[in-house]
Amino acid sequence: MIEVAGKQIQIRGSLLKVARLDAEKFLFVDDPAPIIDGLKKSSKRVDMFTFLQKVTERSPKYAYPVEWDNLAVLPISTFDNWWNKQIGFKARNKAKQAEKRGVVTREVPFSEELVRGICDIYNETPVRQGRKFPHFGKDFKTIYEEEATYLDRSVFLGAYVNDRLIGFTKILWDSDRSQAGLLNIVSLIEERDKVPNNALVAQAVRFCAEQQIPYLVYSNFAYGKRKSDSLSDFKERNAFERVDLPRYYVPLTALGWSAYKLGLHKKIADRIPENLILKLRDLRSSWYQRSANYAQERT
Repeated sequence: MIEVAGKQIQIRGSLLKVARLDAEKFLFVDDPAPIIDGLKKSSKRVDMFTFLQKVTERSPKYAYPVEWDNLAVLPISTFDNWWNKQIGFKARNKAKQAEKRGVVTREVPFSEELVRGICDIYNETPVRQGRKFPHFGKDFKTIYEEEATYLDRSVFLGAYVNDRLIGFTKILWDSDRSQAGLLNIVSLIEERDKVPNNALVAQAVRFCAEQQIPYLVYSNFAYGKRKSDSLSDFKERNAFERVDLPRYYVPLTALGWSAYKLGLHKKIADRIPENLILKLRDLRSSWYQRSANYAQERT
């Protein structure tokens, strides 16, 4: 992580070094020129800079090379409008079920107690939704430092049963408060019958409506060639819509230009035929699940 033009920038990649704004789906670049100039002058080699436009800016506005990305976006006016007009019976029923089963959602101040609850959720299982869960196995100090970012423009929402944290989400808003994003929304699998994630989404909508934040973002609506899955269905049931946005790729070196022309800036999964990638995902899911079951049997 480096700071350029007052922004925290991540640099990823081994051969091709690609820079992007930290928390880029939630924080945005108002003027990319100072960042691009700063990256060119940086002591660290950067081959390419990529950035995404805001939800409120859906047409390309810069002359840099551009492709299309997408986000899952929920337009918000009032909580009642979302509850009565934007979502259907199933989503409302799920949120009601959570309340009937004892789930209470509320804003939670950042503290060691909150982080201990997050640690318990993160370390419940190494596999979530058929994929290796990246936060599993992290210690208290690591999780504390990760969750302590952007506290001046974020809030934590917790889902509780009998004062036990069973799920949480972190909401982060942009500098002009034109949109907010769910950084993550994670709950204990053992408590999934209480549908805490539905309660957390409802509380997030209520928060944004009260703060007059007009858009709530829940990461991507679609990922590469992936077809509909349980997560995208969850987003759609809660009235999140696909919004296509310009994503810019700015080559900064000869290697960056060559990689862009050859399409090497894209993920490998985006270059594999769809039928093959679906089979590979099924194999990956089975492998992770078997590995998790084997680890549990040995404990």
